Amino acid sequence: MDAREKALALMDRYDGEARRLVPAGADIFDAHLHLGHDIDGMVGDYDQLETIMATHGISRAFMFCLDEPDRHPGFTAANDRTLAFAERSGGRLIPFVRLDLDESPVEEARRCLDAGARGIKLHPRAQKFTAADKRLAPVFEIAAERRVPILIHGGRGLPPIAEGLRMLVDRYPEASLIIAHAGIADMAALADCMAGRKGVFFDTSTWSPIDLLDFYRQIPPEQVLYASDYPYGQQPSSLLIALKTARLAGYSEDQLRAMLAGNANALANGDALPEPTKPIGSDTFVQTMQLARIHQYLSMAMPLLWTRQPDTLGVLGLAINVCAERDGHAREVEGIRELLETARELWTEVPTIEDEADRLNTMRLTHRLIHVADVEAVTAGVGSTDSEKHRA
Repeated sequence: MDAREKALALMDRYDGEARRLVPAGADIFDAHLHLGHDIDGMVGDYDQLETIMATHGISRAFMFCLDEPDRHPGFTAANDRTLAFAERSGGRLIPFVRLDLDESPVEEARRCLDAGARGIKLHPRAQKFTAADKRLAPVFEIAAERRVPILIHGGRGLPPIAEGLRMLVDRYPEASLIIAHAGIADMAALADCMAGRKGVFFDTSTWSPIDLLDFYRQIPPEQVLYASDYPYGQQPSSLLIALKTARLAGYSEDQLRAMLAGNANALANGDALPEPTKPIGSDTFVQTMQLARIHQYLSMAMPLLWTRQPDTLGVLGLAINVCAERDGHAREVEGIRELLETARELWTEVPTIEDEADRLNTMRLTHRLIHVADVEAVTAGVGSTDSEKHRA
């Protein structure tokens, strides 16, 4: 079995782990995914997405375009493709109109909402505006008028966004707001002004399990929406990170069901929104030294992967060597070792791959292996990879 085959077999194994963590009979609604082609080379493919949703039991999703090469003027062509994808899906993909504040955002929002869009997507980093931009007010006014949600990027690459968003929510309370990527750009300030606020939601699409553990302790579960950020986020790691961190934080089965779909279904259906209660989770995180070292080295590996560089630092080797220790989580650590040894084989092969698409796919598969390994390192003891059975 070559490295790629081993990697796919490991993904199947952890797919089974993610499925075991889903509460019995739970629906899954992905609140943040993309279709199209981004200027960074990322592709969200309709047929691949349909396969992913069917395989993982994802019934519906909020869907919008990427930062497309033909995004000018005003994402018009890309928004038309979004509407066509939604129609093709038979209602499973709920379309959001993406806006550029420099290019007739009000007109484009009205055009697409009239044509069937059911939400608005804003990306301040990609479209180079801040949460204090005065041009956001008429966009929030339209969302309030039409009673549709706005989803806004809340991840890396932003200045503080909490105060600007708070002012807009105060002014337009009828406009529901989804802050993407757990609001990691300004998490504490966002929690201070948005936690407990009915109609404001956060999605789980962030890479770091530590970020999610910190997020859960600050935001009530009634305000949390499961999301993958496909094609950037992939399965099974997107489900695995959300479920394992939520269980580690102390979510009940009912709260998991609400996070996975209940809250998003209420928002999508126009039903009464849940009343926020209190956040769940601890202010402290306890981890064995072995797992802490593994997490540290994998955190060092991720920027290299994102920037498509080789592992010149040898951080995977360091993480693999730490797996030789035995510190109370032998089964999980053995699974981590398998993931990382396979990732190292793939990463070593990347420079020899001539086809650009194949090279990028190999890097992405390497990323998925390391991401799952890091989730396992942070959440060891939650669920089971059942690796002993698979090796028997």
